[in-house]
Amino acid sequence: MSEKVIIIGSGPAAHTAAIYAARADLSPLLFEGFMAGGVAAGGQLTTTTEVENYPGFPEGIQGPELMMQMRAQSEHHGTRIRTETVDSVDLSSRPYTVKTGSDEYRTETLIIATGATAKRMQLPGEDTLWQRGISACAVCDGALPIFRNNPLVVVGGGDSACEEASYLAKFGSSVTMLVRRDQMRASKAMQKRVQRNEKINILWNTVPVAALGDQKLERVRIKDKVSGEEREIEASGLFYAIGHKPNTDFLAGQLEMDEAGYLITEPDSTKTGVPGVFAAGDVKDKVWRQAVTAAGMGCMAALEAERLLAAEE
Repeated sequence: MSEKVIIIGSGPAAHTAAIYAARADLSPLLFEGFMAGGVAAGGQLTTTTEVENYPGFPEGIQGPELMMQMRAQSEHHGTRIRTETVDSVDLSSRPYTVKTGSDEYRTETLIIATGATAKRMQLPGEDTLWQRGISACAVCDGALPIFRNNPLVVVGGGDSACEEASYLAKFGSSVTMLVRRDQMRASKAMQKRVQRNEKINILWNTVPVAALGDQKLERVRIKDKVSGEEREIEASGLFYAIGHKPNTDFLAGQLEMDEAGYLITEPDSTKTGVPGVFAAGDVKDKVWRQAVTAAGMGCMAALEAERLLAAEE
């Protein structure tokens, strides 16, 4: 007997989809994964400290606590949650097959909300200082008190790095961009934007080699790739803007993706190219990557799944 809806994921998109599907009496089954992609159930928000920009929490809320509340709300409305990682899916015929390490499941509709994982550099000191001054999302964390009026560092040379540097310049005393080559990959317009900002300093041919500090980030050791010289610069924040990897490997190319592996959906929709399969959140969104936008897409996916099932009755 097949499920009506299976949801793969554990972040805001997955749980919002689950809440909507459960309230529509679809009895969704959600696979939250077990350290899938090296991240605990709850997704990237579990690696975030204070979240100040999610509506409904005027004093802010800790990322893990926000995800615990979303999970509890999913269960409260009747979502069945499995702490298993989906190893593969078979989308060749409907009902579709979802395979974990211990079992196989059939489903009429499938919502993929597996998110994307920020690329990290694995610098010495990074694990200790992650979310104690090191982040991969300036928009998520940049306005926090620990970064305000302090020197900040952004690693990267693409459009995202320029956007993050410009955003951080509103809060930090200065922003230093570390660009590993002698030119940026960013568009000319974005390059001009950061070059015109008096608070942004660009160091070419430069990479970070270590994050330093006791209880929080205090300095970054950097290396000039041309001369080989290393030195330390003061920094209260180190922001990686070197890209994200969408968590789509388990799909084995069965759905249309872009060159980076993000799922492609129809315009103004979460529908993929396979009927009854929907994609929501960061697994398809490489532009906004916010909890609130992911939640919105989770809502869309559940409603689209509900409408498809209703039309087939």
